[in-house]
Amino acid sequence: MMFNGGPTQLPHLDPNAIRTMFSRAMSALYRDEVPAYGTLLDLVRKVNDATLQANPSDRVRLEKLGELDRISEERHGAIRLGTAQELATMRRLFAVMGMYPVGYYDLSVAGVPVHSTAFRPLDDAALNANPFRVFTSLLRLDLIEDANLRKEAQEVLAARQIFNPGCLEKIKLAETQGGLTAEEAEVFVAEALETFRWHPEANVDYPLYERLHAAHRLVADVVAFKGPHINHLTPRTLDIDSVQRLMPEQSIAPKAVIEGPPSRAVPILLRQTSFKALEEPVSYSDGTTTVAGSHTARFGEIEQRGIALTPKGQALYDKLLSQTREIVRPAADGSNAAEYMKTLALVFEEFPDDVETIRTQGLGYFRYSATGKASSDADLTLPPSELVARGLLRADPIIYEDFLPVSAAGIFQSNLGDDDAHAFAANPNRDRFEADLGAPIVELHQRYAEAEAASIARARSVLGRAHA
Repeated sequence: MMFNGGPTQLPHLDPNAIRTMFSRAMSALYRDEVPAYGTLLDLVRKVNDATLQANPSDRVRLEKLGELDRISEERHGAIRLGTAQELATMRRLFAVMGMYPVGYYDLSVAGVPVHSTAFRPLDDAALNANPFRVFTSLLRLDLIEDANLRKEAQEVLAARQIFNPGCLEKIKLAETQGGLTAEEAEVFVAEALETFRWHPEANVDYPLYERLHAAHRLVADVVAFKGPHINHLTPRTLDIDSVQRLMPEQSIAPKAVIEGPPSRAVPILLRQTSFKALEEPVSYSDGTTTVAGSHTARFGEIEQRGIALTPKGQALYDKLLSQTREIVRPAADGSNAAEYMKTLALVFEEFPDDVETIRTQGLGYFRYSATGKASSDADLTLPPSELVARGLLRADPIIYEDFLPVSAAGIFQSNLGDDDAHAFAANPNRDRFEADLGAPIVELHQRYAEAEAASIARARSVLGRAHA
């Protein structure tokens, strides 16, 4: 197309729209590959509809905050990468969709040889448009004792290319021109999706797979395959206890324990459950001989999100969870699930379970807005808590957008099997992870504190204009 003698520059598609295209394509892919995921989506949708119908005030609040529509779109995926180069390129891929690394998670403390971050949108508008997240783990071969196995695994990983040329081309194009047109974005999504597809042909022969598997099942899941197949894609429910109870009616067996805090009147942080990983047929070849086998890694997961906690609230949560696990640690086979959940509920009685106490004690983050009530000059200088008390501001909980390392590890371990529990010393290495990533990780608490502060500034501005 020509205009005034030159080509017309087509507009770039909003990264939020590209992220929605990608998350929907990923959901369709995973539904085809893991039919039980589709069953799970249907169940979650029914539970969410029933929950909102039973609590119309919650529906009104979510609509007012612009958070209602996002719930049906909301997904988080999980992938596992093998090399620093894969991690750095994955960061660039997610940046095209407006997703950035938030939080550092060391899972070695729970017997899983990875450290992780979560790629997600950052600001409120982007989160409400589509809060798609991908929990991304990097394998830590340094935690595997067998030096020969480490060397073999490194060689296998160095030889693979998980991104196809079309995907890399579109990433570079987006970086060069500052975005993608609608047509370019469609190609990008199609090409990028191939990175996450399941491949039933392994990268290694069967004897090497067995040795990797013996070291740790997750090591085999990363090293033995052509790419980082999506391990689960998680919808958000408003009532995880109901989903947990109803899953068996859909012929889906849930894990015995819901990870995270206990059931509460006011949900905090994140609660997660899942169904057992699928055993899927895989062929292993040395180039001459092919062996038919299987691999178990991909599963279904559901989550319920609550209030984001301040450092003070997070410290209390961590203390209570630690106290619970000192009394009873959940068995991988679920044999003491009832005892664990009862103990968890009793210990967590120390954590306030009403919104106002959580706010006034500084345990959670809140988003403030003007109520429309008339204010005076004196009111404009008061702290937010006093403005809320006078009815000039309202405070709504900020949803937790991130993850919990102990919960993530619990989901992993429940799908690895009781005999696959490993003991690694806590071994965080954030500096190494950020070097491999090629960028700094965004601090969780900084994002929530900034969101709260920005809402207070906006609310004060509205009060000032209304008074003027």
